[in-house]
Amino acid sequence: MKSLFAPRGIAIYGASNDPDKIGGRSLHMMKTLGFEGGLYPISLLRSEVQGFPAYATAGAIEAPVDLALIALSADQVDAALADCADKRIPHAVVFSSGFAETGAEGSERQSRIAQLARQTGMRIVGPNCLGVVNVRNRLYGTFSKAPAGGGLLAGRISVASQSGAFGSYCLSMMLHRQLGLNHWITTGNQVDVDFSECIRYFAEDEGTDVIVGYLEAVKDSQGLLQALQLARRNGKRVVMMKVGSSKAGARAAASHTASLVGSDRVYDAVLREYGVYRAHNIEEMFDIAYATATVRNLPTGKRIGLLTVSGGVGVHMADEADKLGMDVAPMPLDAQAELKAVVPFAGTENPVDVTAQLINDPALFRMNLELMLVKGRYDVVVAFLAGMGSADAALAGKVLEQVKDVLARLPASTIVISMLGPPEVTNAFSQAGALVFEDPARALRAAAALMKFGAAVGASPARSLPAPGEQQPIPAGPMDEMQAKNILAKAGIPVLEEMLAVSEQAAVAAAEKIGYPVVLKVLAAELAHKSDVGGVVLDLRHPEQLRAAWRTMMAKVAAAAPGVRIGGAIVAPMLHEGVETILGVSRDPVFGPVVMFGMGGVLVEALGDVTCRVAPFGVEEAHAMISEIRGKVLLQSFRGRPPSDVDALAQALSRLSIFAAAHAQTVDSIDINPFLVLPAGQGAVALDALVVPVS
Repeated sequence: MKSLFAPRGIAIYGASNDPDKIGGRSLHMMKTLGFEGGLYPISLLRSEVQGFPAYATAGAIEAPVDLALIALSADQVDAALADCADKRIPHAVVFSSGFAETGAEGSERQSRIAQLARQTGMRIVGPNCLGVVNVRNRLYGTFSKAPAGGGLLAGRISVASQSGAFGSYCLSMMLHRQLGLNHWITTGNQVDVDFSECIRYFAEDEGTDVIVGYLEAVKDSQGLLQALQLARRNGKRVVMMKVGSSKAGARAAASHTASLVGSDRVYDAVLREYGVYRAHNIEEMFDIAYATATVRNLPTGKRIGLLTVSGGVGVHMADEADKLGMDVAPMPLDAQAELKAVVPFAGTENPVDVTAQLINDPALFRMNLELMLVKGRYDVVVAFLAGMGSADAALAGKVLEQVKDVLARLPASTIVISMLGPPEVTNAFSQAGALVFEDPARALRAAAALMKFGAAVGASPARSLPAPGEQQPIPAGPMDEMQAKNILAKAGIPVLEEMLAVSEQAAVAAAEKIGYPVVLKVLAAELAHKSDVGGVVLDLRHPEQLRAAWRTMMAKVAAAAPGVRIGGAIVAPMLHEGVETILGVSRDPVFGPVVMFGMGGVLVEALGDVTCRVAPFGVEEAHAMISEIRGKVLLQSFRGRPPSDVDALAQALSRLSIFAAAHAQTVDSIDINPFLVLPAGQGAVALDALVVPVS
């Protein structure tokens, strides 16, 4: 795609003399702003457009042409692309609408474009898109008005947007916030060039440090994963908005997992796994893009130092930092003593409150800042300076010189300023290498993002997989619990030693062999949730209790589910120790098999406290999953209970992911609920399991 962003010449179909028309705007901008290559209007009606010689066909252009911009009605696009193919133009951007977004007739038009792309190898952007921009060579292959007056700064942020209107807004935001832009592209209907390819290109582009993406839906899921992995490996910082957070829908009524893991949760897990910062609004997206583009040396730890002129705001900052998972560690005692010696009434622990004394003695700022960075060993220092930038330009100038001095002597430091001020003041701080935000909460959010990017530098998602277990063929039709457990056990998922009983007497004999207490569960492939029909009885402690339970259970099941074929009952040992969790698999329509994990009971059902990963993944990634849920505290030493065997849980999650990936075409969903995690060193075991084959 290199010549798409750096074409030697551009043919413009539908070129107009009117710079306010779609066919005239890009030509006018490139003429005015100084595009470095050749500009060649294509027109059957005119010999000249905006002062450039016009050509009837691209073939009449004697100079090299690497890009065509097509601003014609939908029914004229085929002929224009055929003309491009005759000239062997490698890239075309189709602005025109009237394709798949309009219905059947438009879809047919779009199919013809796709076929031409396949047959000729021409790379086509769009249709129904706003085009491409390369600020460095002043390529403005777009009809967005945002860059019309110039002012876009060349920088190291590249933007890909599936939405043209949002992409245009991104250009306006870059202008408004004076952020440096490298490449910009909107993919529209994605007949050929798609979002994932753009991310991959930016990941390999030496002129790009920060990738900003606006994503609605993935066309090529594996392509996206590969692109994100490449970006992470190459040290690119990816900030992305993914919109459309509706749930995937529970396709299998028998599966808890399908209802708990919606498509947005899967996207969230994918972006998190690959080190992408997921922004949830436009302000956040550009805050993080600005932060990651400005700070060259990313922090490697999570220690946050808070410097403030207001004790109250310092408390607010500490609260926000804690919510964001940063370490608000106190200053060392010797450093606190140094601060107290200078300002006895200052707060010195962390936050460090220099009070309004900073107005009388600006040198306090440098002293505090250096102590926090050197002796406090904070990875980032966030300083709240209130309205200094607006109220006292002279004082702000003195603080700026101190910031420059500190960064010159401590170049690996990360300094974030929260203050009000006009653009010329705040931009001066940014140019010095310090971030500036009006709101201290935004400043802290940016600091937390930098820490996450710093922790991920050079890392790749852990994809080392344990040896797969024996992969059994999946039978057609419903499976009962014993069949499901047998298949999972061979795949490496631990299960209980249990017995099948086909009569009341056989159940008593089985219990005698297993040892009381036991659990009795009806066995019927058609009953996905046995407890709903009275098909599970727990903690049976002697034969008489078991006999009574057998009769009652069988009567309840027969009444609640008449006609269901009952194959007997499972007799299993009753375990009292351990923590109940739930493991599951569902088939995401975009990413395929997805493994879900959550704590058992109310946390998973009522609060949706679950996490997930696309299968397959290794044990290290499974540990990362476990650490993400709020209920993980229950797996630690809790209220006198010993810690749980989290290693065994992680092994089971990884093996389940391997099984799910191996059976992607034959297994629709899996529920292992509960999956009991025993005390450390004792393992973990599936107490119940449901495997739903693809119907």
